[in-house]
Amino acid sequence: MKNNKNQQIVIGGAVLFRENRGKRQFLLVKGKDDPDWEIPKVTVRRGESSVRAVIRLASEQGGMAARVLEEAGRATGSTIINAKSIPQKFYYYLMLQKGGSSELIGFDQFKWLDFADAAKKISIKREKDIIKEAKEVLKEWEKTHNLKKQEVVMF
Repeated sequence: MKNNKNQQIVIGGAVLFRENRGKRQFLLVKGKDDPDWEIPKVTVRRGESSVRAVIRLASEQGGMAARVLEEAGRATGSTIINAKSIPQKFYYYLMLQKGGSSELIGFDQFKWLDFADAAKKISIKREKDIIKEAKEVLKEWEKTHNLKKQEVVMF
């Protein structure tokens, strides 16, 4: 069987967080026809890196400036297109909102939630695992960059 890499869909996920009045909040989104809250994701375009894709997602759909801190995790899955199963590869990145609009134009619904509420709201197991991993990645990032929680605030 021929393995056609062009048939794989690459998805970038943005585990976006911000500091708001001394509280750390994570962004979750919900599509119009989707009952589940999830981590914002975008399909990576041909010739684009997954990092560039999540920056584009934050900018174009989120109307915000965001900085990628670290990769938060990877996952695989599949979707059905034209009655064929197509493999998907997910790259999730921990991102800090640096500024921008409080209105996210590219999503039907969105919420900024503290970690515990965000982890509870996510119903997809893969994404529950990713947000927990992202929290650990952030702890390590803060240690290696000698930042205290308050110093991460950039707006």
